[in-house]
Amino acid sequence: MDAGGPSVHASAVKVGSLAVLIRGPSGSGKSRLAFDLIMSGRAGVIERAVLVGDDRVHLATVGGEIEVRPAPRLAGLIEIRGLGIRRCDFVEHATVGLVVDLDAADAERLPPAESLKTSISGVEIPRIPVARDYSPLPLVVAALTTTKSSSSVNPSGDCLKGNGNHMNPTIATE
Repeated sequence: MDAGGPSVHASAVKVGSLAVLIRGPSGSGKSRLAFDLIMSGRAGVIERAVLVGDDRVHLATVGGEIEVRPAPRLAGLIEIRGLGIRRCDFVEHATVGLVVDLDAADAERLPPAESLKTSISGVEIPRIPVARDYSPLPLVVAALTTTKSSSSVNPSGDCLKGNGNHMNPTIATE
């Protein structure tokens, strides 16, 4: 199988119809967040979540979007700290809809709009910068299941129903 595109040190999980690309230095928790997302999908907290790849993935521009694929030798494998390398269901490719940067130097409590997006091969994608020692799962779940606040005092209908905007590109730009 040709992986296509450059290999990057990252993990990816397909949540619903789009993938969350998880970047960060070694030991920052990429595999942990990937597994937490898979378990959140199984628990019904977010849409169904399936591993794309862990530790090393390939990125390619396809039709103006970024596609992620597992590294062929690592397809279907995930590291679970304390258990080692484990087999896991996986998909062969997905379109990246959200980037999570762990141990991000620009992570802030109320980040400016420009830090909530990134560009990969000229394609702009919503981004969540996460500070070191901060649990990324609640931030990612919030991005997947809520919409940005408006001037209305009524809570989002989507939030009340438990349905999110699922990585709507406007998350990072509104």
